[in-house]
Amino acid sequence: MNILLLLELVITLQNMNNEHGSFEIYREMIAGSNQEIRMIPIHGGDFRMGSPQGEKNRRTDEGPTHPVMVDDFWMGEMEISWDVYELFLNREIDHIESKKGNISIDIDGVSGATPPYVNYNKNGYPMINVTQYAASQFCKWLTAKTGHYFRLPSEAEWEYACRSKESTAYSFGKGTKIIDQFGWHKRNSEGQLHKSGMKKPNGFGLYDMHGNAAEWVLDSYDPEAYIVWEKGVQNPVKKNRMLYPRVVRGGSFKDDPDRLRSAARGQSTRAWKQRDPQIPKSLWWHTDATHIGFRIVRPRTEPTKKDLHKLWVRPQKEY
Repeated sequence: MNILLLLELVITLQNMNNEHGSFEIYREMIAGSNQEIRMIPIHGGDFRMGSPQGEKNRRTDEGPTHPVMVDDFWMGEMEISWDVYELFLNREIDHIESKKGNISIDIDGVSGATPPYVNYNKNGYPMINVTQYAASQFCKWLTAKTGHYFRLPSEAEWEYACRSKESTAYSFGKGTKIIDQFGWHKRNSEGQLHKSGMKKPNGFGLYDMHGNAAEWVLDSYDPEAYIVWEKGVQNPVKKNRMLYPRVVRGGSFKDDPDRLRSAARGQSTRAWKQRDPQIPKSLWWHTDATHIGFRIVRPRTEPTKKDLHKLWVRPQKEY
């Protein structure tokens, strides 16, 4: 490569960096606390979403496989912890400011969570028994707090990140021989949630994508969604007005290893609020979903002000 072409390439890369910001691992510090969220850059690309017909323990809602393109995004290295979520629950640091990103929304306009009726959460462990709405409101609060746009991942983004460029059943291979090195499941968890980051990360450096706590994504559950997308789709999100079922991914400490596969799809159910005595039921808590948590993403390209609220989950009363 001659020197002029090299200079042109450097200038192009600098312009891209100035336009979109640097794209590297960073720590999202939460002003007023000693908490931070480590964010991992996921370079977008294309992959085949779903599982092929020959994959062991495959379910019909995982197919047909179809080509999907996703854009660049950051993803939380680990699931959101109770330590971090408690800052949103207590709201004691809302007006402690620090250097912010480009987005400005009124933090007082973000609805706050009610205390849990039954609380299974512990410091150092993933946040659990939380509703999809509550997870999304945390993202909205964190956006107001930091000036950077956060949301739940789409189902496609989640699977792309989980696979970490691999097409096998798990990010570490096609079988379960070494699954204990990467995830907590029914056969090794002793029926308990475990602290985050105790197992090996996947190829992108993300911990606990297989097991421990299953994770909320944006999408409503549709067993036939992939049929509609069979010819290919870019940045898909499947949303409807129905509160149930909605998608969770990754499997949990309660699940057999086959439910921890990269393509395995879980779904919410009304039974997750079985012991909630309130009428209407809580917007914030699933009293019986001790295996459900979430992690966050930050798209590299931020939405316009007009589109800011499109992928934050709206509240829906449940009687």
